[in-house]
Amino acid sequence: MDSIKTDNRMAPAAGGGFFKDINVEFLIHELKDPISVIETAVRMLLEKPDKFGPLTGRQEKALNRALRNSKKVRSLIADLLEVGRSDAGCFQSCRFNPASIVDEVLMEALEALDASPWETVQAVGQGPDRDAVLGKLGIHLTCSDVVRGAQLCQDEAKFRQIVGNLIKNALQHRHRRLDIGMDVLDDRLVVEVVDDGPGVEKENRELIFERYTRLKACALLSRTGHGLGLAGARILARHLGGDITVTSSRGAGAAFCLTLPLTLPEKR
Repeated sequence: MDSIKTDNRMAPAAGGGFFKDINVEFLIHELKDPISVIETAVRMLLEKPDKFGPLTGRQEKALNRALRNSKKVRSLIADLLEVGRSDAGCFQSCRFNPASIVDEVLMEALEALDASPWETVQAVGQGPDRDAVLGKLGIHLTCSDVVRGAQLCQDEAKFRQIVGNLIKNALQHRHRRLDIGMDVLDDRLVVEVVDDGPGVEKENRELIFERYTRLKACALLSRTGHGLGLAGARILARHLGGDITVTSSRGAGAAFCLTLPLTLPEKR
């Protein structure tokens, strides 16, 4: 991968950055190590029965649940850190293909939310069979030829966080179907993530992007543990020169559209 590393800095947005106290960011960063230790220990128990002894079905189920939730915590910590770095004006730009990244993020989201579909997809490998298996799971991934050959010069870590949040959100709230489409229009990458879930009422379309928002009346947020995901995703997208919008209505699913310039703009 052809890397172009930059460290663009800009003044914090009016009203203060995401972290009002640097100690908060420090504490969040310090959480990474204990979470990694927990995740590694659980993986060892699951993957090395010859060393730690065989597991009963109930034990294995409990450990897999613990592993999935430790991954969720690790993902949340990564979200917090990336948003904090964006507010501080820290970016690292490199060249990458967005189609391959979205594909990787989709697989990571499947593994984190439910290992069974992920294992099914992994078993068939790449190619038409993989697309057929994803289709049976109600997941449809399409991208234009332009995207397949495109190279973004953006912050890859933040791009992964944004797309990961949108895909996880859609997987959690869909009924049966998830559509992910990618194209390049007017020198901007467009990624659309569409689900057939409960949708978002018109009056709540902007509120779901507010930090820590919890709306009992909003169908989309009724099952989320925190309101950081979508808020953090939009903050990151705007820092990268793009945006996230949503079109939806209650009971009719939601379509989230991410747009990003192909090249990370110079920060003012």
